Amino acid sequence: MKRTSLLLAVLLLSGTTLPAHATEAPPALPSGDFAVTNATIAIGDGSAPIEGGAVVVRGGKIVAAGKNVAVPSGIPVIDGTGKWVTPGLVTAMTDLGLLDVSGVDESNDSSAATARFSAGLDVSLAIDPDAPPVAVSRMAGITRAGVAPAAANAIFAGQGAVIDLAQDGPGLVQPRAFQLVELGERGADLAGGSRVAAQALLRNALREARDLAQRKPGKDTSAPPPAQPSDALLTRADAAALIPVVTGRQPLYVHVERAADIRGVLALGREFPALRLVIVGAGEGWRVASELAAAKVPVLASALADLPGSFETLAATQSNIGRMTAAGVKVALGGFYDLDQPRYAPQFAGNLVGLSRVPGATGLSWGQALAAITSIPADIMGESAVFGSLKPGLSADVVLWDGDPLDVSSAPVSIFIDGKPQALVSHQSRLRQRYRHPGAGGLPKAYE
Repeated sequence: MKRTSLLLAVLLLSGTTLPAHATEAPPALPSGDFAVTNATIAIGDGSAPIEGGAVVVRGGKIVAAGKNVAVPSGIPVIDGTGKWVTPGLVTAMTDLGLLDVSGVDESNDSSAATARFSAGLDVSLAIDPDAPPVAVSRMAGITRAGVAPAAANAIFAGQGAVIDLAQDGPGLVQPRAFQLVELGERGADLAGGSRVAAQALLRNALREARDLAQRKPGKDTSAPPPAQPSDALLTRADAAALIPVVTGRQPLYVHVERAADIRGVLALGREFPALRLVIVGAGEGWRVASELAAAKVPVLASALADLPGSFETLAATQSNIGRMTAAGVKVALGGFYDLDQPRYAPQFAGNLVGLSRVPGATGLSWGQALAAITSIPADIMGESAVFGSLKPGLSADVVLWDGDPLDVSSAPVSIFIDGKPQALVSHQSRLRQRYRHPGAGGLPKAYE
C-alpha cells in the first residue's frame, strides 16, 4: 500500500487526527414544511413498505404518510422517484457522545472505574454532540439514540439518557432516562465473584432506595434530607438515584444473557412490583420467551449474537430475536458499541430479514426488522409518542434512501430531524475529500 493510501486509511479509521469544523452548511432542502412524493414509504410500525406513496411534513411534524396522501398546495415537494422513505433510525443502547476514541482515556467518559458513585452517575452531563461518532451515525440515518454508561466498579452503571443527533442541537432529549445494572457473569465479577453476591447487592440496593423514599420529608422542602442508616451499603446519592427505579418512574435496564439469569430478573417483580424492567442482551432469551412475553418485559438484543462465546451464552442462536418476537416479546436491536457501531443497525436488521429465508431458522419480516430499529426502541425508551415512526403528529425524523434501507448497498441521500435538513458530512468524509486527490502541499510534511 502506498504511504498516501495508508495515511488515508488510518485517518478515516481513527477520525481524530484533524479537528472537525464547527459548522457545515446543510443541504439545499426545505425545512419544516415539505412533502416527499412517488417514493416507497416505510412507516416503521411493522407494516410492509408502500410503493408510490408520499409523506407530508408541516411545522416539523408528520401530517400524513402512505398511499393516496393529499399534498397541500404551496409547500416544497421532493420527488422521491426511485427512493425509499423511512423514519429516522433509533438505537437504544449506544455510547454516542461519550467518547471520541474508545482507546484514549482522556476522550472516553463511558465509564468511571475509580468513582465513589455508581447508580448516582448521570451520563447526560458528559454527552458531547460534537463527538465525531455522532456525525458518522447521523450520516447513516440514525436520528435518535439511548446513551448508556458502562459498569466499571459496581453492578450499577448509572443513569442513561436519550439524545437526538441533530446537527444544530439541542442533543439532549431526556436526561436520567433509565438506570443500567449488570448481572450475569459481568455482574458476578463486579459483585465479588458470584451471581449470588450480585443478586444480594441488587436487592439490598433496591431496599435501601425504597427505605430512603419512605423516610424522605413530605411537603416541607426546607427539611434536611434524611441520612442513610449506619449499615447502608449505598451512598445517599446512589440510593436517591434508585428511588425513581423502585417507584416505577425510571426503567431499570438489566444486562443478563443466561436463561436462568433472565428468570431471576423477572422474579424481582414479586418483591418490587413497581419495577419497569428491560432486559439487555438476552442471548438465551428464546429459551424463556413465553415468560418474557407473559411478564410484558421488553428486550434489547444483539442481532448477530449466535456463538457460545461464554458459559452464559451456550444456547446463543441468531434465531433468538425472531423466536422471541414470534412468542410476543417486544424486541429491539440494541448493544451498539465499539465494533458494532450504530451505523450498522440497518445491516443487522437486514440480516434478520435474510435469516427468515433460511430453512429451519427464524428471522423477521421486512416490516418487523425496520420496526426493531425505529418504533420499537422508541417505545422501549418511552418516546413512541414523540418519534420512531411516520405516524401523524410525531417529530418529522425522515430519511430518504437511494434504495432498500436494509440492503447493505443503500445509503441515505437526505436526512431530516424535526423537519430540519441535516448535512451529510462527518469528520471522516472531510478527511476523505481532503486526501482523495491531494494537491501540492496538501499532505502532512512527512508524507509529501
